[in-house]
Amino acid sequence: MADIIKLLPDHVANQIAAGEVVQRPASVVKELLENAIDAGAATIKLIIKDSGKTLIQVIDDGKGMSPTDARLSFERHATSKIKNAEDLFALHTKGFRGEALASIAAVAHVDLKTRQQGEDVGSCIEIEGSIIKSQDIVATPAGTSIAVKNLFFNIPARRNFLKSDSVEMRHIIDEFHRVALAHEQITFVMYHNEGELFNLPQSNKRQRIVNVFGSKTNEKLVPVEEETGIVKIKGFIIKPEFAKKTKGEQYFFVNDRFIKHSYLHHAVASAFDGLLPDRARASYFLYLEVDPQTIDINIHPTKTEVKFEDEHSIYTLLRAAVKHSLGQFNIAPVLDFDREPGLDTPYAYKHRQAETPQVEVDRDFNPFKENNTGRISVSSRVHYEKKSAAGWENLYAGLDNHGGRADDSFSRVEIESEDPAGGMFDEGGASAEANCYQLHNKFLVGTIKSGMVIIDQNKAHQRILYEDLLKNITVKESVSQQLLFPLRFDFSKKEIHLLLQLKETLENTGFIFDAVDDDTLEITGLPMGMGENESHRVLEQLLADVEREVPGAGFSQVDLLARSMAGSMAIRNGEKLDAASCEYLLNKLFACKEPMLSPFNRPTFVTISVEELERKFETR
Repeated sequence: MADIIKLLPDHVANQIAAGEVVQRPASVVKELLENAIDAGAATIKLIIKDSGKTLIQVIDDGKGMSPTDARLSFERHATSKIKNAEDLFALHTKGFRGEALASIAAVAHVDLKTRQQGEDVGSCIEIEGSIIKSQDIVATPAGTSIAVKNLFFNIPARRNFLKSDSVEMRHIIDEFHRVALAHEQITFVMYHNEGELFNLPQSNKRQRIVNVFGSKTNEKLVPVEEETGIVKIKGFIIKPEFAKKTKGEQYFFVNDRFIKHSYLHHAVASAFDGLLPDRARASYFLYLEVDPQTIDINIHPTKTEVKFEDEHSIYTLLRAAVKHSLGQFNIAPVLDFDREPGLDTPYAYKHRQAETPQVEVDRDFNPFKENNTGRISVSSRVHYEKKSAAGWENLYAGLDNHGGRADDSFSRVEIESEDPAGGMFDEGGASAEANCYQLHNKFLVGTIKSGMVIIDQNKAHQRILYEDLLKNITVKESVSQQLLFPLRFDFSKKEIHLLLQLKETLENTGFIFDAVDDDTLEITGLPMGMGENESHRVLEQLLADVEREVPGAGFSQVDLLARSMAGSMAIRNGEKLDAASCEYLLNKLFACKEPMLSPFNRPTFVTISVEELERKFETR
């Protein structure tokens, strides 16, 4: 029988490896930026066109490469970072496998220009799909410039799986943030379609975070610092009052490498127990330094997951460091949560004895005592004088002009009374005449011909708002409520970039944007039914939903926006409704096109027939 196992050609093996290393344009950005950092660059420029589908170029002023190294760098497993297996446990560089450039060159057109410091000329290499087209001597600045063009040109199916430009651009910005936050000593500049997005000068960690996420971030940061023999912890956490209900900014760096670690995230989250608002998440920028021999970063192709030798100790130290910072900077509340500072005893009166107040009582006081004049008098302290009753008839003058008589003016008296006060026990429902009742401030109970219907008020209102928003966005005839004073919200540059892409659709729902800066948004109008205090929460939830579900262009984006806003604006379970609101919700729900399901495909109501109720009372 003939042999069937054969060695793969190099270009096929490179394309297979590219499937693990190069998943999207953001993967190329990460690898090229890390190579520039390993080259010792002080300034790195990132140029993007069409969200990386047309061009990804990284220019650095590092040490550059010789012509031989430039040619060899595109070979698989060719690296200058390690020489033997023991070097894997003493890594201080970003890349070490020697697969990145080979994988990128297998699925794109690559132009490399590089020159070493002190050399007069450099080298230029052109590669298309792992095939070297040319290598020439050129005049180029010191350092390296590598341009990746037409990504996945030879794998059409892979290129078709890429998301829209806005989605791919968000992933690129994420990778840029992760690299820039870890290396504040390097200047980073980013361009997209010839427009500058970021210009981050050399700075410290705090200033780098502020430059990336906006000037308002500075007041939100609480420093964290702890040094032990196991781990050295530095960084910042976000004050609990600024916590978002979305994922927010959560960054872990180990030896200046961004990582994802759910176990360490739990350590930070547990330190915030009792301090965060309902369903809010902790945000942080934490930098950990450990001995390279105690971690393994070679367990994932993207190197974003690491394995610690002593995870439990690091968990404990990290949790203690965060709790210490919360207490040290008076972020954590005192033990007596309901203490009123105004009732505290002043320091000057600390040792004084309390004085008993003196009360004077006139024991001879008699309000009915008569004096010699026959008038009722009181003590000398208080005098009551009976006013003259002369002219009292004038008070009733003109009453007979309305056809009535003065004599029987009091024959019919109407008293305007206030609404009776509520009883001791809340009925929890609407009036007895209503066709809909509220149960436990969560469900609406109504009658139908076959029995009864029980409606979830939150999910029902989501369906109503969802269809109304879809109609407004599609027809573009939304109604907006004007604000007397504009609302100003602070967002990061990435979030502002995303909101600008959604601006037209948001305006069709009723939002009116007055001004949009790099990190500030000003709103002068809101959709009908949206309160000023919940507008910021709605926008934050919308941004989180868009980033999580990463929709493409067209209907999917409109649908996602309508679902997100409906979920944020709907009445909550636990909110008491009056009889009119219950009736409105009931009638509006069954006027919807799809009343049975919420926008998130959950049932809005259940029905119980009379027969089912009768069976409940049958004798078993």
